[in-house]
Amino acid sequence: MGVTVDVHEGFKYPFEQVVASFLRKYPNPMDKNVISVKIVEERKDVSTGIIYRKRIAVCQNVVPEILRKVNILKVPNIQLEEESWFNPQERNMAIRSHCLTWTQYASMKEESVFRESTENPNWTEFIQKGRISITGAGFLNCVLESFARSFLRQGVQKGIRIMEMLLKEQCGAPLAE
Repeated sequence: MGVTVDVHEGFKYPFEQVVASFLRKYPNPMDKNVISVKIVEERKDVSTGIIYRKRIAVCQNVVPEILRKVNILKVPNIQLEEESWFNPQERNMAIRSHCLTWTQYASMKEESVFRESTENPNWTEFIQKGRISITGAGFLNCVLESFARSFLRQGVQKGIRIMEMLLKEQCGAPLAE
């Protein structure tokens, strides 16, 4: 079955400011589930100018305590891997992330893009597609997917609120048309 989420959001801030805020977004007091984010690889392609980054995020296990009675869910933290390709010339950044925990039972993948808005070159578009599929958990598959659906929707909205707050703190009011 699986759970999907699609997001298309606009930020009334220039691309460079939005990307800088995204890269500083976590850890953040507004989302205590993200414990740490560490860059494990970073390199720049001198011919294209594209900067590649790989980061590992450590997050608290947010699976409800009642479900953690099942042994496979009894872990304190979850690790996510994020890869990004920042292209300053084309003013876009592509991001792919996936979960490194529970890979034999669940698949979590996100693909996101920040790019200059087609509506206004001083604004930035954010597009994200995410999917969680749970297999191998027997009767718990549907219960866990239902939890995942709610958690994903709330997480996306929280992430956007954090970005807006950071942008406002660091850059001031959004740019008008």
